[in-house]
Amino acid sequence: MPVEASLIQILACPACHAPLQDRTGDSSGPASDPELICTSGDCGLAYPVRDGIPVLLVDEARRPA
Repeated sequence: MPVEASLIQILACPACHAPLQDRTGDSSGPASDPELICTSGDCGLAYPVRDGIPVLLVDEARRPA
């Protein structure tokens, strides 16, 4: 379930405050898990989206390989 575009525009990475990239409709990720990716080159955390709700907790994020 994709996240609304208007919501993506106001969300930011909780770790570094960079914008997030929507990967909820992308099937190229690991096991096709929907997620929001931090666009910062230094941070790059991937936050899961569960039932259409972004989980923006640093403890729940993963580092993309």
